[in-house]
Amino acid sequence: MKPFEIIHSYRQLPASCFEDCQPTQVRAPQYLAFNSALAAELNLPEAFWDTAEGLALFSGNQLPAWTVPLAQAYAGHQFANYVPRLGDGRALLLAEVRHQDGQLRDLQLKGAGRTPFSRGGDGRSPLGPVLREYLVSEAMHALGIPTTRALAAVSSGELVFRDETLPGAILTRVASSHIRIGTMQYAASQPDPLVIKQLADYVIQRHYPDCQQEANPYLALLCNVIERQAALIAHWMSVGFIHGVMNTDNMTLSGETIDYGPCAFMEAYNPAQVFSYIDQQGRYAYKNQPAVAQWNLARLAEALLALIHPEQEQAISLAVTELNRFPEIYQQHWLRRFAAKLGLSHAVANDKVLIDDFLALLAKNSADFTLAFCDLNTPNQPYLQQQLDAASWQSWLTQWQNRLQDEQQQFATNPSAIMAAANPVLIPRNHLIQQVIDEVSTTGDLRLFNQLHRLWQQPFTDTAENKPFQAAAAPQERVCQTFCGT
Repeated sequence: MKPFEIIHSYRQLPASCFEDCQPTQVRAPQYLAFNSALAAELNLPEAFWDTAEGLALFSGNQLPAWTVPLAQAYAGHQFANYVPRLGDGRALLLAEVRHQDGQLRDLQLKGAGRTPFSRGGDGRSPLGPVLREYLVSEAMHALGIPTTRALAAVSSGELVFRDETLPGAILTRVASSHIRIGTMQYAASQPDPLVIKQLADYVIQRHYPDCQQEANPYLALLCNVIERQAALIAHWMSVGFIHGVMNTDNMTLSGETIDYGPCAFMEAYNPAQVFSYIDQQGRYAYKNQPAVAQWNLARLAEALLALIHPEQEQAISLAVTELNRFPEIYQQHWLRRFAAKLGLSHAVANDKVLIDDFLALLAKNSADFTLAFCDLNTPNQPYLQQQLDAASWQSWLTQWQNRLQDEQQQFATNPSAIMAAANPVLIPRNHLIQQVIDEVSTTGDLRLFNQLHRLWQQPFTDTAENKPFQAAAAPQERVCQTFCGT
């Protein structure tokens, strides 16, 4: 194993960017899960691998000397309403460690107790959201989607109080960084203009070093974040993922998915699908995610204006030009991903009509998004034959087969292999996650948790073991609403 390298670079930023804080000890921590593969990637010493010493670290009960915990400050637009001071109300950045890829990763405890940003909250997390984030974030990683990771989950042996009394837990989260659009908004609001400059320089150095060579590095930073977010949202859309709470404090500058509170994977295809209980107006519905991402990026641009150009009108003009590119960049990523789901590796503009027509068929017939795309790669498409109205399905099928034939003749492609790589057979279905939460919360039984975690690491592999977990929820199993953990 390579040496374990620890850095505390975030502490080099102005003092207004964070608050020193220690975790609050818990009564009786116990391991729920430990990610040994990720621990190896981080070169974490084996003394912390699923050991008592590790449990003391991951519960926050006894931190090793190499940790210097802090709570990060940030602001954010929550459902379009600006809150000038949010910050880590229940999370602590312990350190940055060097990943085997050479890049830094944040090591963070989530649910570790009150911080100066808790705003009256208890700083704790119920067990359910910890299990959900562990499973879903690791499943997203296996799907190839940029995301924060889960290193460990421990139960606290204590209760937390929400609308009901619930068992508590703590998640150890790993991220390329936890710097959000809201972090930039907070820095830009500080009286000292050097705060936003130093933070932007830090982001460039850590995530986008090539920007340092550009004539306007801060405009280049905006461009790079736009590109990564466009790619990320298109990837979400291609697997039916609904984040649920796309506030500006839940969008990272690194382009990773963060904060798996009321998230869910769509089953019956419905562009207006909403799961989050708090999203009463559907602001963060599936179909709205690209537009919300662009709106959030406009808030990032506002935070960077003074750095982009000293004259505000010129800064706005430069920023707006880049923001207006988002729909085109997103559409390119979306088209490439959805074309691959149809077995096409060389997408052309007209393929959008073919894709949209198929999605319209799914919506009209309430077909399961994941099962439908997988069924395209099955002889005679039994699910689609049964689920869709015959005339519309046959008409679309003929158009699709003609398009596949054209591409095969031109490029000698293998549509089946392309579809197999683009269409997961397994997604973290809501009812299965809820079943895990119920079983662990009531009896402590982790068998289903461990089985699903293992199977969801190979989401494109069809096996006899995972067959029962491919099916959509039965009517009595459906989970129609999801909730935040705060």
